[in-house]
Amino acid sequence: SCTNKVSSGINAEYGEKHVGGVTLKDVESHMWVKEFAAFLKKSGKLNVPKWTDIVKTATFKELPPKDNDWYYVRSAALLRRVYLRQGVGCGALRKIYGGRINRGSAPSHHKPASASVIRHCLKGLEEMKLIAKHPDGGRMITSAGRRDADRNASQVMSSS
Repeated sequence: SCTNKVSSGINAEYGEKHVGGVTLKDVESHMWVKEFAAFLKKSGKLNVPKWTDIVKTATFKELPPKDNDWYYVRSAALLRRVYLRQGVGCGALRKIYGGRINRGSAPSHHKPASASVIRHCLKGLEEMKLIAKHPDGGRMITSAGRRDADRNASQVMSSS
């Protein structure tokens, strides 16, 4: 568990100041994803498919998400994953967002998440020029995507 508290660009445990500003790695993931999802919704540039109100996010789910803005949240979370690990592809992201399927009295197994949802989110982020295709496969973050992510991280840091 990470007990390193960071506030206003100063590492409280060691009394050191951040060099080069606040990045996505300096803030809590939950807070950053929530704020960036609101940014994506407010910008209006992310094309949300019509089927988002009826689709499940994985085969092991019984119902679609209850949150109406789940598509923005998933897109923000995917952008964070691409930021942290360049070259990650749809297959690896399916594994990350997968979960346990209930097979009744038989033992549970891991099932990957829906590739279609992940692929559409990545395509939407590509249209916004936040991510691009990596030359070796997968996706990588662009300079504009890094700038927006770090700017949002500094806003999250200043608000908390």
